[in-house]
Amino acid sequence: MERVNHLLQRLLGNQGFKQRYEQMRRYILTHPDVQPFLRAHEQRLSNDMVDRSLMKLYEFIEQSRHCRQCPGLEQCPNMLPGYRPNLVIVGGRIDTEYDRCPKKVQDDERRQQESLIQSMFVPREILNASLSDLDLSDDGRIKAIKFAEKFVTEYKPGKKMKGLYLHGSFGVGKTYLLGAIANELAKRNIPSLIVYVPELFRELKHSLQDQTMNEKLDYVKKVPILMLDDLGAEAMSSWVRDDVLGPILQYRMFENLPTFFTSNFDMQQLAHHLTYSQRGEEEKVKAARIMERIRYLAYPIELTGPNRREQNG
Repeated sequence: MERVNHLLQRLLGNQGFKQRYEQMRRYILTHPDVQPFLRAHEQRLSNDMVDRSLMKLYEFIEQSRHCRQCPGLEQCPNMLPGYRPNLVIVGGRIDTEYDRCPKKVQDDERRQQESLIQSMFVPREILNASLSDLDLSDDGRIKAIKFAEKFVTEYKPGKKMKGLYLHGSFGVGKTYLLGAIANELAKRNIPSLIVYVPELFRELKHSLQDQTMNEKLDYVKKVPILMLDDLGAEAMSSWVRDDVLGPILQYRMFENLPTFFTSNFDMQQLAHHLTYSQRGEEEKVKAARIMERIRYLAYPIELTGPNRREQNG
């Protein structure tokens, strides 16, 4: 097999090929994307270095053209989708290196944020919530947003910090506010977990059969920031209260792990809900113990207003 340089010499001996080669060379070296680099490094570049790097310069021109005519990250035609080219001098020749374009950086940051917000049984749209989108139509909402902004700013792992106990009627935006707080935390690389409580309890009950309950319970107990959505919507039983909810709250209280709640019940109504099991048993002391932990972990704030689900439906 002939060596490449011998082959090139033969081709250059062909008048037609030589003419096309010179046209291509002239196109590359006079191209406005390449000229600034050649001028900036003219002291370091010899004609031989430039000639040996023509294909890299052409690659740079083509990839740069794609970037100027960017069709969006998903349709990026570059060799490395989402990366833009830069010319560098490496080992006596010109080379093309790539770094992330602004769209790729933005997309990576969004994906990282999403990975920091874990969820169990929570609607997808909640994970896109933003504090800036929340209306300020009532005092409770203003108070909750101010608390959330202060919490996000001051949070540090291990620091004793209270979460929120957001209560109010159906559709006033309690869950959405949790999602907005989770997103603000994610912007600061702070992970959180949002859990729809009734489904969590059902999942843990089913996990008794395959012996994975303790593993799942530990995961919920130990997550840095836990958000329990719709507490009180579950069918109350002694097992749920004493073997699931109690240990979660006890662990988080002792380890200073911030916990947020939403509920349709205020504190007094939740205490009543926790007192009576499905069997009709009255256990005020055990209910009071749970309420004491919730009060330790979170400030109660009531959200009022119309049912936004009905308005949007």
